[in-house]
Amino acid sequence: MAKKGNRVQVILECTEHKGTGKPGTSRYITTKNKKNTPDRLEIKKFNPILKKMTVHKEIK
Repeated sequence: MAKKGNRVQVILECTEHKGTGKPGTSRYITTKNKKNTPDRLEIKKFNPILKKMTVHKEIK
């Protein structure tokens, strides 16, 4: 039987992409432990549309 934990699924979206005017969005789905990190995640990930590493923030 699986344990009910504090791990939740979150969506990360690129912060730099909105200002460029290029179509599409860069989004990643990941999980985090809500007990250890109650605030929103902010991680550097690769944006394939801009072809560089950018800061992605948790949405919702």
